[in-house]
This record gives sequence, structure tokens and C-alpha cells, in this order.
Amino acid sequence: MLDASHRYFHAAADVLGLSTKVREILLSPFRVVKVDLVIEDDEGKLHHNTGYRVQHNAARGPMKGGLRYHPTVDEDHATALANLMTWKTAVVDVPFGGAKGGIDCDPETMTRAELDALTRQFVAQTKDVIGPTLDVPAPDVNTNADVMAWIMDEYSKYQGFSPAVVTGKPEHLFGSAGREEATGLGVTIALREALALEQKTIADVTVALQGFGNVGRHAARLIAESGGRVVAVGDHLGGVANAEGLDVAQLSGWALEHRTVAGFPGGDPIEGSEVLTWGADVLVPAAIEDVLTEDNARDVRARIVVEGANGPTTPAADAILRERGVLVVPDILANAGGVTVSYFEWAQNVQQFRWELERVHAELEKAMTRAFASVRDVAREKSIDLRTAAFVLAIRRVGKAALARRNVREKIAL
Repeated sequence: MLDASHRYFHAAADVLGLSTKVREILLSPFRVVKVDLVIEDDEGKLHHNTGYRVQHNAARGPMKGGLRYHPTVDEDHATALANLMTWKTAVVDVPFGGAKGGIDCDPETMTRAELDALTRQFVAQTKDVIGPTLDVPAPDVNTNADVMAWIMDEYSKYQGFSPAVVTGKPEHLFGSAGREEATGLGVTIALREALALEQKTIADVTVALQGFGNVGRHAARLIAESGGRVVAVGDHLGGVANAEGLDVAQLSGWALEHRTVAGFPGGDPIEGSEVLTWGADVLVPAAIEDVLTEDNARDVRARIVVEGANGPTTPAADAILRERGVLVVPDILANAGGVTVSYFEWAQNVQQFRWELERVHAELEKAMTRAFASVRDVAREKSIDLRTAAFVLAIRRVGKAALARRNVREKIAL
């Protein structure tokens, strides 16, 4: 994934004509933190894990990015995602830089008490490099509002009352209204704006989604509420399809109860991976990275792909989709609704002033619409695709901020 994010960066850097040295500076992480974590499980046995926090760039503000708990977490993966967060926050123009991290554990095999202990030890070892004005973590894969509450509580033991140290907290513990559905709402707004380029609306299209977690579930609901027809949904355990349109409300209830869409009686069973090449107008990959590859990109039948997940399309697949005329709305634009509302939560915590849900939604609507228009304008100006345009826009913003902080005599075109 690190190689993929760098290839997308270099494609945009070529458009901007950046030197090798400037590229090296913009790609290099500001700080990489690796910590040893040892806890006793509920039976008194020792467990050893490694925690990571990669802080990529702080030119535009405190660094921002999720924490994931998964056996595959390592330094390279965290570095790639931190890199993408720098560009994502710049595309949507919130005053943050990029960071990412996590712990190489399997929450499925751990009790709640063990996860609490592991989280608190991670905070104890990283407390000097995170904070409201330094680096603000957020939920990611296998972490949630409860984990964020533990982080806030543990950090506050050292630094005093600090709700702004993390975002994605429970609403009753200084979280923001609208945070849960933020990424899915952002995906829906991005889809609406992409369809407007073809003089269409969401009500005119059918949609297939891969992934029915927080992002996919809310995106499906909002798409259905806008008149779109969700015809296929898949996850890692299976899938379901209905040409007349799935009842998204009933499917959501089923998925929350069974932890999968497989077996839902309101449609025909399919393999989870089939949704990627399903006969729908729009595909929303909202699960994991690298699902659209050189092997299946030519079989994608959707004419628009809106990336709800981080890094779902490999560079080889992206080239194939572009060659075939498929419009791809890139992850650093399409799923930026989450970090945007995270910014709103952070701002509320700093100000100690709570926003109403209507204001959160209205501000997210403005931010996503403005970001899409900015990317679209760069794409038209440079005659490039939306992904490259998003990176060009982000590199310009980050580069200009970095240069403004330093007395640099070398002429750098941005």
C-alpha cells in the first residue's frame, strides 16, 4: 500500500514538476514511534504486542489520523495511511496534517478488559507525542467510540482534562453529533457531485457496495433515502442482491444482529466479492484496501467508482479503469467526511461549545461540496483524472504551508 500511495503522489508531482528533493521532503514522515506493549490477560498470562504511530506532516496543523487494532498493523502500513491522511486533510481543507497508527493485536480474541489495558498502556507510552495541538487520533479498523473514551481518560490523567486529544468519542463524553454517519454522508455527497458532472442524480442510478460496516451501512441508507437503488451488498462472509433494490433498513437490522449481510432473506445470496463486478451503475468499495486489482478491473461494470475505503484500488487497476472511461472519485476526497467531522468535534472540544446536528450536517455539506468543486476545477485545468487532481491540490496546499513556515530561497513551483 505504501508503494501505491507513493505512485499516486509521484503522478501528481510530475504534473507540478517537483524536484526529487522536494518530493523526498514531502513524502518523509516527521516522526515514527514504535512501542513495546506487555499486558496480563484475564487469566494472568503475559501478552506482547507492538504499537505504532507514524506522524507524517504537521505543516497545516496538528496531525490527525486513525488508530487500528489488527494483526497486520506494521510500520509500512501505518506510514502509507499517514501519508494519505496528509493529503486527505489538505483536499478537504481542514487545518490538520496526517498521522496513522495502531496495535498489532486481534480484538476478536481479547476481552474488553484486555483491550482497555492494552489501550491505556499505548497511551502511557505515546502521551508525549500526542495531544490536542500535536496529534489527534481517531477510530479506525476495530476501534470505536469506547476505545477513544479510554484514550481520553488515560491521557487526561497525565495532562488534565483533555477531550480534544481524540475524536470519535461517545456523544455523551464530548463527542460530536453526526460523527458516526459522517464518512457515509461524505461518500453520498461525493457521489451526488460526481453524478452532477453527467447531469444525473442519485435517484437515476443503481448502486453496489462492498462492505457494510459503519461507512457502507450509512452510505447505503443515505443513497436509498435519496432515491437510489442499492442492488447488491457484500462483506467478507457473503453477499446479497436484489435487482428491484434491497430494503436497506431491514438489511441494516439484519447485519447488526448477525454481523454480516450473508443470509439476509430480502434478496438472492451471492459471493461477497461478486459486488465488485456487479451490474450496477455505481460501485462503492467501502471495506478494505487493494480490492480492485489488475485481475478484476476489466470486469468492473460500474461507470462510477466512489472509494469509501482507504486505498481500495491498486495503481494497475486505477490505470485500467481510467483507460476504460470509468470515473473514479478517490478515497482522499470521497471518504473525507469522517476527518471533516472529526475536525468539527475537535473544534467543539477546544471551544467547549457543542454544535447541533443540523449545523454539523450543514458544515459537512459545505466542506465536501467545496472540496469536490476544487478537485474538479484542477482536473479541468490540467486535463487530468480526479485522483491525480486531488493529489495536485493537496500537494499545493501542503507545500505552500511548509514553505511559508521556512525561509526557503530555492524557487519551488506549486
